[in-house]
Amino acid sequence: MNRDITATANKVAEVTFLFWVIKILATTLGETGGDALSMTMNLGYAVSTAIFGALFVGAVAAQIAARNFHPFLYWIVIVATTTVGTTMADFADRSLGVGYVGGSLGLLALLMLTLGAWRLALGSVAVDHITSWKAEAFYWVTIVFSNTLGTALGDFFADDSGLGFLGAAAVFAGCLALIAAAYFFTKLPRTLLFWAAFILTRPLGATLGDLLTKSYNEGGLNLSRIGSTAIIALVMIGFILFSARGPKSARDTREGSALSK
Repeated sequence: MNRDITATANKVAEVTFLFWVIKILATTLGETGGDALSMTMNLGYAVSTAIFGALFVGAVAAQIAARNFHPFLYWIVIVATTTVGTTMADFADRSLGVGYVGGSLGLLALLMLTLGAWRLALGSVAVDHITSWKAEAFYWVTIVFSNTLGTALGDFFADDSGLGFLGAAAVFAGCLALIAAAYFFTKLPRTLLFWAAFILTRPLGATLGDLLTKSYNEGGLNLSRIGSTAIIALVMIGFILFSARGPKSARDTREGSALSK
């Protein structure tokens, strides 16, 4: 029997339709939750980034240390990347005066460098075989940069472009629809389409979060940031539980096969 299941068992969530639903909810939660701490509770961007950064480090350390995939732990880390991404991008764009364009370009460069280093180190940036701590470390660093980039992009399209929150959300939803069409009707590399979709779900969530919580004068619905965060979290938990129920998943089958060898 081969007991080294970390050599065969993927440590991250399978990419299904529910994955993308939960991911959009997580990115929306990251926007409302990040703004709730930095703005509603008036802690500011720097302090909020430090708090969310500490939560992310603790959560990702637990995720990497775990031998198997745990849905709630995985999505806690994703939410931690979206909240720290929100406050980090806002701190750079607003407090440091980098601006949305400068912030987006800088984060895009960091993202491309991370993906390039990942590719050089391990030979692939695919997410269907994250089985080593090195691959997982690259995976989470890439996600932090992609979620931070998404916040800056969302703010740029909603504010500087004049589209507003609803218009910007429509643009990003349209881009995701094009990526979905490319997935089903073209032979473009699946890894490229995954990362493109992963990046674009973040500005979609950011603009949806702002649409919910910004004031009427700013084009939002003026809902409570804390209340919106709580409701989105509950919906997210429901989808995570739903995705984990039913007959044995393909992941369970693969892990069972690994144990029997």
